[in-house]
Amino acid sequence: MKKPFVTNEQLQKIVEEYPTPFHLYDEKGIRERARNLQKAFAWNKGFKEYYAVKATPNPFILKILQEEGCGVDCSSLTELMMSEACGFSGSDIMFSSNDTPAQDFQYAAKLHATINLDDFTHIDFLNSLVGIPETISCRYNPGGKFAISNTIMDNPGDAKYGFTKEQMIEGYKKLQGLGAKHFGIHAFLASNTTTNEYYPTLARILFELAVELKEKTGAHIAFINLSGGVGIPYRPEQQEVDILAVGEGVRKAYEEVLVPAGMGDVAIFTELGRYMLGPNGCLVTKAIHEKHIYKEYIGVDACAANLMRPAMYGAYHHITVMGKEDQPCDHQYDVTGGLCENNDKFAIDRMLPKIDMGDLLVFHDTGAHGFSMGYNYNGKLRSAEVLLKEDGTTQLIRRAETPKDYFATFDFTGLFDQY
Repeated sequence: MKKPFVTNEQLQKIVEEYPTPFHLYDEKGIRERARNLQKAFAWNKGFKEYYAVKATPNPFILKILQEEGCGVDCSSLTELMMSEACGFSGSDIMFSSNDTPAQDFQYAAKLHATINLDDFTHIDFLNSLVGIPETISCRYNPGGKFAISNTIMDNPGDAKYGFTKEQMIEGYKKLQGLGAKHFGIHAFLASNTTTNEYYPTLARILFELAVELKEKTGAHIAFINLSGGVGIPYRPEQQEVDILAVGEGVRKAYEEVLVPAGMGDVAIFTELGRYMLGPNGCLVTKAIHEKHIYKEYIGVDACAANLMRPAMYGAYHHITVMGKEDQPCDHQYDVTGGLCENNDKFAIDRMLPKIDMGDLLVFHDTGAHGFSMGYNYNGKLRSAEVLLKEDGTTQLIRRAETPKDYFATFDFTGLFDQY
């Protein structure tokens, strides 16, 4: 069974200060993940983790990761602005976006971020806006299906991202003609993989591509960005990725492919969001209603607006009923929120201990793509975010929204001032 990073005794004190629902993050766990990742890739002199801001866009989280030597991976104007406010600039920022507005490219250029182009046509688009920088990256899409040991992991051929190989070759030549001198390669071929083989397999593909690109274009390949895709075990029976074994697998491919080609100076980058933050966050909510009709329902004070992954993907998030961790899971419930949507269900036919009104429920592994995917449907207000610090104290790192926040963008003079 999964064990929360916070005890029932701790949580009972926390909810006295912060009303449920709220997202809670574990500072100790975040720092440990960052350090383990650095250890796994310490063999590569230029290694750098660019944390995927979209996973948990909170400046307090970004500052923790900055202290651990991480950069940031941004994909929008506001993510660039947040990163700038946190003190990131230049090569500490990787800008990877698609269907990119002009102002986003312009802001990335202003910050001297490393720009990762998603499409061949973006070369001329970027050049017309700000010119081509000396260091630039291109995103690769190999097409077809991506498999590991005959197991289909994903279908890049259906993905909207990246250049074909032919476009990469032509794109590098064109970029060199426009002034680029140093190049990066980026690819994301599968999501939330829990096999140790994903990164090494992807790395080998990109290393072989790098050798071919150098041979056919003469371009200097400065870095290879393995992007994200390393996942976490959402279900109790799943195994945790061994990040040290992953790093060793990438090192082996590096030694076998790049070093013999005289490319032993290539830096390795990663952009891990889910792996870094997922297990180090949880959604804390309270049971407020029970319903007995054709099924047994437990209604909580959170809803899909606080955590939409189960409604959107049918995703599994483990649930701990705090204080009842050792009780038998002998009651079958649908755990639901209050949206006017029937898919607003955190769990369906889940076996749990008997839940009483007022019980605190912890939804595990919401540290990435949890709060960040929130929305305001039904006028629901997004929750607070709280940091459990290494010394056991807590810090409010984002207050809960209020009705005033919800009404703030209406230009309807005076009508909502009372709220």
